[in-house]
Amino acid sequence: MSKIAPCLWFDGEAEEAAKFYVSLLPGSRVEHVQRNVTDSPAGKAGSALVVKFTLAGQSFLALNGGTRFEYTPAISFMIDCADQAEVDRLWGALSEGGAPQRCGWLCDRYGVSWQIVPKALPELLGDPDPVKAKRVMQAMLQMVKLDIAGLKAAHAGANT
Repeated sequence: MSKIAPCLWFDGEAEEAAKFYVSLLPGSRVEHVQRNVTDSPAGKAGSALVVKFTLAGQSFLALNGGTRFEYTPAISFMIDCADQAEVDRLWGALSEGGAPQRCGWLCDRYGVSWQIVPKALPELLGDPDPVKAKRVMQAMLQMVKLDIAGLKAAHAGANT
């Protein structure tokens, strides 16, 4: 387990959420489910209390804490996507039952914020030519799900 692991708080959905998240990314798995030994505010005896899981090499905990607390977009998880197909697949899965937002961000069905970012974006935004980088930024600000072809077109000046 990593020295530092994010702990996500749920109200009875910890095991469901962990299984959903690990189904999305290679190198992911549920490591251990600690069950409640007795009825408690966290759930009935036998239900999941803490789920240890790994997402693409990063350790996480999911805790059924009882009372639901809302997440804030001030904390989000960024997924670095190799190509548009990966952006599309993860966007579709994570936004189902959730709320798409601008600039590649979304809130999933559990209220957790994600950034679905193609590898090309930081390269395009980091172009030493400030005019090209600005066009990419302006294009990104108009997008909900990020579109690599649209970002590259802006970079090339095709959208001016």
